[in-house]
Amino acid sequence: MSDGPTVVTSGGGGGTVVAIIVAVIALAVLLFAAGIIDFNGAGGGGKDINVDVNVPKVDAPAAPAPAAPAPAAPANGG
Repeated sequence: MSDGPTVVTSGGGGGTVVAIIVAVIALAVLLFAAGIIDFNGAGGGGKDINVDVNVPKVDAPAAPAPAAPAPAAPANGG
């Protein structure tokens, strides 16, 4: 019969390359989130940013005067 377990090797190293690329991207995101990497203030970096959210007062347009009601018809029909 057989002499021992059969070991099959695929010979590919693609999984290792993908793992290294994912690790480098994760490290870059972590450094950017921690503020260690700063692209000219793109991440905020703890700077006090004053945003003025006060909007100017806008008056509503004047509504036309309501029309006078139509005269009532005579009760006797005419």
